[in-house]
Order: sequence, then C-alpha cells, then structure tokens
Amino acid sequence: MVSSDERRFEVLRAIVADYVRDHEPVASKAIVERHNLGVSSATVRNDMASLEEDGYITQPHTSAGRIPTDKGYRLFVDRLSEVKPLSTAERRAIQSFLGGAIDLDDVMRRSVRLLAQLTRQVAVIQYPTLTTSTVRHVELVNITPARLMLVLITDTGRVDQRMVDLGDVVTDEDTARLRTMLNTTLAGKRLADAAASVAEMPESAPGELREVVTTLATVLVESLVEHPEERLVLGGTANLTRNVADFPNSLRQVLEALEEQVVVLKLLAATADPGTITVRIGGENEAEEMRSTSVVSIGYGTRATLLGGMGVVGPTRMDYPTNIAAVRAVANYVGEILGR
Repeated sequence: MVSSDERRFEVLRAIVADYVRDHEPVASKAIVERHNLGVSSATVRNDMASLEEDGYITQPHTSAGRIPTDKGYRLFVDRLSEVKPLSTAERRAIQSFLGGAIDLDDVMRRSVRLLAQLTRQVAVIQYPTLTTSTVRHVELVNITPARLMLVLITDTGRVDQRMVDLGDVVTDEDTARLRTMLNTTLAGKRLADAAASVAEMPESAPGELREVVTTLATVLVESLVEHPEERLVLGGTANLTRNVADFPNSLRQVLEALEEQVVVLKLLAATADPGTITVRIGGENEAEEMRSTSVVSIGYGTRATLLGGMGVVGPTRMDYPTNIAAVRAVANYVGEILGR
C-alpha cells in the first residue's frame, strides 16, 4: 500500500506535469481525471491542502487550481530517480551536428544552438577555462622578414593567432631557432605556468635574438593570460520571450542579467567534476534578477579534467527531466570532442 507521503508526492508530481504542459493552475478534479492515482477526489483535495500548508504548492489569485512553488519544484527535481534518456535518433543527431564542427569556436556555437533547440530555453556555454588548458604547440610563420605570425594552440583546441612586428629582420633559420626555443620552454605546460616561463625567456636568450624574444614574449604573455570577455556563448534568448507570462514584471531584468558575463558565469559555476548536474530553482539563484528562473547546468570535460560549464536558463515552469537529459547529452559529446 502506498504511504500517505508517497501519495502526496504523486499528487505534486501530477501538478508539476500538468502545469508545465498547460501553464494553467491545476484543480483536484483534473488530477483525478488525468492521472491514475487510484484515490477519490476528496483524498486528492486533502493532499493538496496538506501540500499547500507545507509550501509545496500555492493558489494564484482566485483560481480554483494550484501551481507548484520553488519548494515544490525542488522536491520534484530531487526525487527524479530516472531521467528519460534521449532517443537514439536524438543522440545520433547531436553526434553528427557536433561532429561536423571545424574548430573550437564552431564546437561552442553549435553546442549552444543545439541546446537551445533541444530544450527551447536559453543555452549558455563557457569556453574551456584556460587555467586547466596546457600548451600543445607554438607555431611561428614568417610573413615578411620583420613580421611573424605567432600561433598558440592549446590541448583543448583553442587557437590564438597574433601578428608580431619585430622591428628587426629575422632569417628563416632564426625563426626555426625561436620556434624550437618556444616549444621547448612551453609545450605541455599549463597556461599560467607557461606565462611565467615566457616572462623569463629573454634573460636566457642568445644575445643576437634577445630583442626579438622580448617582443615575442610580450605578445605571448597576452595570449596566455585569460580573456574573460571571450569566455561565454549564449543562444536562444528569444525562447525566453515565448514565455513572457512566466516572468511577470521581470523579463527585462532577466534579459539584462544574461548580458552580464559575471552573472552568467556564476550561474554556471562549473561543477566540481564533469557530468554532475546542478539544478538551481528560483530563489536558489544568487543573483536577484534571476530569481524567477531555473538553471540546469553541468561541468563538461574529459574524465580527468573539468574544462568549463554549460547549461540552460528558463522559467521555473520548465520540463526538468527533458532539460536535464539534453544538457547531460550535449555535455558528454562536447567533452568527447575536445578530449580527442
């Protein structure tokens, strides 16, 4: 026999499901008709009164129905024992769409577009954080005798190209020596350590190359130090405006907050290890402007290394199981692609 607590939770689950689908307050009669709970309308009414008393549901204005509160959604999410996995067709579509990406920027753009389409929410992804990246290779290309192109490639696929005016003529042989010096000093090092090593390079450089090495070191340090403004990609903001009714008086605030990099980075606050889903509901969000939203986020990366965070932002009235499954699936594929 089902305990009264279990039954109350089934009633709450029915209210969440119907309200997410129809955006209408849910009445006891509708629950009895639509959900096979095996109890009378009077029992459902009693359970609803008890759920309301405990703060899991509330009555908006004079409506006969009830809607979930943040606390109700939280209990619902915490009790999600199984998240319906994406279908094979959906997984295949994700794989082929992301697999077609040509570089890191393309992976980021495609991930955000895909996540926004799958969930019909705002999607956000953080570029791989440079603190965890290492230098894979430094390439130097002669453009003119006194101008080089410096290309820094990290293990996460980030490519940073800079033109360097040397104010001095270098031969192809010098360029080859410089390339070897840079790769010997930097390859395999974390970016922060690489920046420190670059700063020391002019001291140990051969006298005839010291000035050129100083110029290159100055440019390289800029490439190695993090650029916060490049770190986020946002997509699907139009999805929020489809749900205007979910944000009474707060849609503009939410849209403005999403333009603030700091707010969004806090929302993602990449979890401690790849694959762990975090759901923040309504008032659980630190930023006041985001308290009418829910955020489903996850850390992505390889098994051993967390590279960044991604997730979706939408109204608290969102389809949590579907969104959790989509965020998890896209994060897995992005981690796989960047780990190759």
